[in-house]
Amino acid sequence: MPFLSRLRTYLAFVRFSHTVFALPFALVGALLASRTVAMTWGRVGWIVAAMVAARSAAMAFNRLVDAHYDALNPRTAQREIPRGAMSRLEASIFLVVSSVAFVVVCGRISTLCLALAPVALAIVFWYSLAKRFTWATQFFLGLAMAVAPVGGWIASGGGMSWQPVLLGLAIGTWVGGFDVLYACQDLEFDRAHGLRSIPVRFGVATSIAISRALHVVTIASLIILGIVAGLGAVYQGGVALVAALLVFEQSLVSATDLSQVKRAFDMNGWVGLLYLATTGLSIYVS
Repeated sequence: MPFLSRLRTYLAFVRFSHTVFALPFALVGALLASRTVAMTWGRVGWIVAAMVAARSAAMAFNRLVDAHYDALNPRTAQREIPRGAMSRLEASIFLVVSSVAFVVVCGRISTLCLALAPVALAIVFWYSLAKRFTWATQFFLGLAMAVAPVGGWIASGGGMSWQPVLLGLAIGTWVGGFDVLYACQDLEFDRAHGLRSIPVRFGVATSIAISRALHVVTIASLIILGIVAGLGAVYQGGVALVAALLVFEQSLVSATDLSQVKRAFDMNGWVGLLYLATTGLSIYVS
């Protein structure tokens, strides 16, 4: 059916399946805030809608501004714009609609969320441009993703606390860490086309060490968050499982063998889901 075919194209365009990276952490932010502020299913629905809209806008912007480079890179040449499955005009309309939807949803949540919506969009859009100006590209992706749990906390009405800061630091270093590994496979292409990244600046071996250091910070932040938030053994057990996943992910990649980078990257989809499940259990069951 034409409709279903087009829907699949749009879902592939924004890599909808990768929503599981940031969304669980936004929901954890909301869960933590709900311990002091009453939460409703309606508000949860608005938070999910805001996350999906913001990520869709970010991916559309990324695909638009990178279309030229995507067409030149054999790894990305089959993305929707380079292969002609979606026109630039169609992608631009999708970007505008997603951005407007995000702002409207934020307005439904609270006045503060509405005021912060343009700031959030600016942060997530900047990542796509950063590799043209700075080697710290992966850190900016981490910052863009760190917005998710902080946004979930604010959307739930949470007040001043170290909890969203620690959660934001955890997701930022986690995402930055695995994106460093992912960027290693484009090292030669990026160098040839004047693009900047941590691997371009430091080389593969040092970049893998940076990735591992970032993931150490991720686990440390989650442990400290559990202590600050007064979460129990179930939570810390979940953090231990997340740590085990990240150790295995790192073991798949070395300076002399990048063949498993895609497999390592895909494992991250389980990290957020596992962390959300164990945090939920620690708050509402244990």
